[in-house]
Amino acid sequence: MTPASEANQLIDRFGRKIDYLRISITDRCDFRCVYCMAEEMTFLPRAQILTLEEIETIAAAFTELGVKKIRITGGEPLVRKGALDLFEHLGRLQGLKELVITTNGAQLETMAPALKKAGVKRINISLDSLDPAKFKAITRTGNLQTVLNGIAAAKAEGFERIKINTVVLKDSNHTEVCDLVQFAVDSEIDISFIEEMPLGVVEHHDRSLAYYSSDLIKKDLAARFALLATTEKTGGPSNYFRVAGTLTRVGFISPHSHNFCSTCNRVRLTAEGRLLLCLGNEHSVDLKQVVRAHPGDIDLLKQTLIDAMQIKPAQHEFNLQEQPVILRYMNMTGG
Repeated sequence: MTPASEANQLIDRFGRKIDYLRISITDRCDFRCVYCMAEEMTFLPRAQILTLEEIETIAAAFTELGVKKIRITGGEPLVRKGALDLFEHLGRLQGLKELVITTNGAQLETMAPALKKAGVKRINISLDSLDPAKFKAITRTGNLQTVLNGIAAAKAEGFERIKINTVVLKDSNHTEVCDLVQFAVDSEIDISFIEEMPLGVVEHHDRSLAYYSSDLIKKDLAARFALLATTEKTGGPSNYFRVAGTLTRVGFISPHSHNFCSTCNRVRLTAEGRLLLCLGNEHSVDLKQVVRAHPGDIDLLKQTLIDAMQIKPAQHEFNLQEQPVILRYMNMTGG
């Protein structure tokens, strides 16, 4: 396969080149994190979910159009039956430089070796607290020790980088940010702090009151750590700092306090087959309809992707002071 020409790449009307695809392979999860979904969830029927073969077809079309990085997400991707086979197939796609995954870590203790063998380069693991009771309260169903065991197993496999992701909520886990960075330093891994995104209606907390900005987190961290600015990037929205004297990078994903839309290089494929052009808007194209109505027509699929770039909006419309316009939960979007 020859590299995608400039005329055959994914470039939106604002001149942004799209080379990063996030794929949600399931809306199901073994956790019920308070910022991600309701405690009682109704998940999509199997027939409405893309098959693994359809996901592979769509991923191949994207790589032929210049996508270099694919992140597999969920829900929790590792609860999807056949996920490891999918990873193996995606890992063989020509032109793909990085196959990475975001997971809650609960399955990693047993699945980390197979993920490494399948070609996964990097792993992001959600970890919102180091206190077992608080971890249980945030995840509703999670067990902290299981996730810590998963992180240890992933480290033992020697992935290129391991990063923990922490969604920070005021008066819930915001006082733990220093402890979480110390854990990352001791473990020789990275960490990103994320401002909560208003997706779906949550009853657990008032998002406007739970908001804790990246600037406040940096101020808290400055009491214990020296953070050195760096231009390092991993293809996503994190702005990174290096903890002085360590191997650890601290990232900040700040959709509210430091909007990063002007450099957006990514789109998302939801578990039900919608190509979502922006996390904070509903601009989308139904790729499931395309692949099921025209099986095997890769040229039509690729043209659909190229055309879709024209409806990618300039920026998201998150507003913490209002009920969310985006009613889909985070587990349906894939992060």
